[in-house]
Amino acid sequence: MTLLISVFAAIAVTVIWYTNETARKMKISYLCWMFWGASLMWLVDAIFEYVSEPEEYFNPAVKDMLNDAFLGLCVVALALVIWIVSVLVSDPLGVVKRQLKEEEARE
Repeated sequence: MTLLISVFAAIAVTVIWYTNETARKMKISYLCWMFWGASLMWLVDAIFEYVSEPEEYFNPAVKDMLNDAFLGLCVVALALVIWIVSVLVSDPLGVVKRQLKEEEARE
């Protein structure tokens, strides 16, 4: 499940990055790198898990699948938080800077 969730997130973000100029300005490529990196990590994990326990790999318990899905969603959420923080710090469109100037002008 972790591999599946991270691959879907990587594909979705890559399509957004490729088709949207504004997304490229918002450094969405960071998300692409994080999601594709996570996908590669989970792929290596899946390969090693299959090699060590081939019978159990295709018959996971429901509890294990739920835990994996929760972990996959946590990875996606963490990557989004990192990306949001990097966008707020770099402020590529100047929105934060403009808001701060407006607040200073009001005072």
